[in-house]
Amino acid sequence: MSLFFSRCRIGSFKRDERGVSAVEFALLAPMMIGLYLGGVEISEGISVDRKVTLAAGAVANLAAQSAVLSVADMTNVLDATSTIIAPYSPAPMKITVSCISIDANKVATVKWSVTRNGTIKSGSATLPAALQVANTQLLFGEVSYDYTPTVGHVIKSAITLSDTMYMAPRISAPKYNNIACT
Repeated sequence: MSLFFSRCRIGSFKRDERGVSAVEFALLAPMMIGLYLGGVEISEGISVDRKVTLAAGAVANLAAQSAVLSVADMTNVLDATSTIIAPYSPAPMKITVSCISIDANKVATVKWSVTRNGTIKSGSATLPAALQVANTQLLFGEVSYDYTPTVGHVIKSAITLSDTMYMAPRISAPKYNNIACT
């Protein structure tokens, strides 16, 4: 009787499917949660990278629109550029705008540079060949952002996202704080 009872019990256990869904969920849940969190991290990183590109274009474009920039004007340009990164924190953002003059021999020199949290440029500048036009000026915007993922499971450390933009002056090469760009 005992042997028969054991075989029936084993047979009914093999046919019982009540816990299959729970076992499948337990096996697949960690992978699905990891994929979801990784997707969130990657999409936020792409969003911040896009905003960095927009900010680089904006800082160069805003500086290129004036013939004369005061310290207050440049503060407004940098403030406006900082707001582009919203809803992310502007604290890890570095913004630099420089005016580059290219002489008759196509030698590029930084005439003035302004930064927020970055490095002021000075001296000679290296330009792409297509932009080395004699006797011209360019505004050069640089933005970098140290992006730290919110979740931090897939990407564990900060990533520096950066972009640059060259812009021709709209009216004339802007003076900043009485420093000419020519």
